[in-house]
Amino acid sequence: MRRSRPVYLNLFKIRLPLPGVVSIMHRVSGALLFLLLPLLLYVLQLSLASEQSFSQVQNGFRLPLVKLFLIGMAWGYLHHFCMGLRYLALDLDIGTDLPQARFSSWLVLAVSIGATLLIGVWLW
Repeated sequence: MRRSRPVYLNLFKIRLPLPGVVSIMHRVSGALLFLLLPLLLYVLQLSLASEQSFSQVQNGFRLPLVKLFLIGMAWGYLHHFCMGLRYLALDLDIGTDLPQARFSSWLVLAVSIGATLLIGVWLW
């Protein structure tokens, strides 16, 4: 009897459709937001401790690397939020056809990146 061998899947050669890529980005952004939450809460606590610590936090936010970090966090939040709205619509059976799903994926990317650019211009 001949046994079927497992198929070798090279994950770097598999091309996901846009809804799949946006879904993975949603999971990554949610994980990063969750993991960075203690740091953000610590900075909030530090800023509320005293007037001197507030000015230290304010001076820290003026650094370019910190601004880039904040812009990245803003993108993560906005992407996660927009994608969550898309998932709510899909749960209500809105936009489940393939053309609509692709369009909503493009829309999530466009809105999250556009809003992040606006926030980045405002922060810088």
